[in-house]
Amino acid sequence: MEKQKVIFSDLQTMSYREAWDLQEGLLQKNVKIKSDIGNGSSVTGESTTNYLLFVEHPAVYTLGKSGHIENVLLNTEELDAKQIQFFHTNRGGDITFHGAGQIVGYPILDLEKFYTDIGRYLRELEEVIILTLAEYGIKGERSPGETGVWIDPSVKGKERKICAMGVRCSRWITMHGFALNVNTDLSYFNFIVPCGIQNKQVTSLEKELGRKIDIEETKEKVRKNFEKVFNCELSAQNNLKKEIETVSGAKNLSV
Repeated sequence: MEKQKVIFSDLQTMSYREAWDLQEGLLQKNVKIKSDIGNGSSVTGESTTNYLLFVEHPAVYTLGKSGHIENVLLNTEELDAKQIQFFHTNRGGDITFHGAGQIVGYPILDLEKFYTDIGRYLRELEEVIILTLAEYGIKGERSPGETGVWIDPSVKGKERKICAMGVRCSRWITMHGFALNVNTDLSYFNFIVPCGIQNKQVTSLEKELGRKIDIEETKEKVRKNFEKVFNCELSAQNNLKKEIETVSGAKNLSV
């Protein structure tokens, strides 16, 4: 099978709101292309574009569309005092945290160019992280019925999640994605019930290995394993925000 092309951009540090708007702009751009193709008004040769975004967010809690607000253990005043933002999002999953020292990956893929199977898509996202952890000598695993990547998921009392996942899909275009804890301040997880799962821990590469991790090195490993698992080629592009603001007015999106 021919390798799919995926445009890659490392957004560095960006607010959750801004990154969400950017994702929505990319998704809607692709959805419009599909709609135009369907009604015969597409520009000749026009096709959807696949993207992979990396970003680190300032401290923020995000709640999935079917999540439970009671899993946020702080009220609005307490969130403000700790300078933690909060967003109720349109992804799957429950509550999670994003912050410095964490690799957040947002694939905006046209799954019709890969396969039309959301379950497989989530398992392959997990596989990217499992392969990355293996390069550090860590055995990452799946936990039945719980999306994401875990360490010792079958050892009661020692289960710990290292990568959370939650996605949205519209006309087989994906957005949102995964959050891998690298050097993340894990104390932020004390103020939520992570992913709505009681009595299980959250961990990071730093905690597991007992040392600070070169996050740029980890990003490169994730990139390489993404290419391997999804049989694609990543090409760097660093001006996505400007491009999408021009094409679809993403800066004015209200979602």
